[in-house]
Amino acid sequence: MSNLKKVNKSFLGSGWSFPPRFAQTAEGLELSHDDRDVAESIFILLSTQPGERVMNPEYGCDLHSQSFQTINASTKARIRDIISTAILYHEPRVSVDDITIDVVDVLNGHLNINILYEIKGTNSRKNMVYPFYLTEGSDI
Repeated sequence: MSNLKKVNKSFLGSGWSFPPRFAQTAEGLELSHDDRDVAESIFILLSTQPGERVMNPEYGCDLHSQSFQTINASTKARIRDIISTAILYHEPRVSVDDITIDVVDVLNGHLNINILYEIKGTNSRKNMVYPFYLTEGSDI
């Protein structure tokens, strides 16, 4: 048994789970809480183009502007800057510690973006891997 005191994380909030899932409860909709809500919010932020949300046109991450680019040090630095700026402006619950880009399958246009972040208030570090595809799907 651990003698560590359980940290109350209710200040991190809760929101719709992503992707939206339905539950057998009175609310009918599953909610994400605490750390999971933060991770899902970052995923949504990275997947949203600026201008895509009518009521909040500044929200989003212009990551898709790097599609079809040659992967070199300059492109990787630009991707890191785009992501860290989007998180800085739109996700106040976290601070980014590091962003690394793993060239998984560059010939097929697949990158894994590893984001190491710290949740403010709890000082807990989390890691997220965001898959990014530089080219459109052609096997459809």
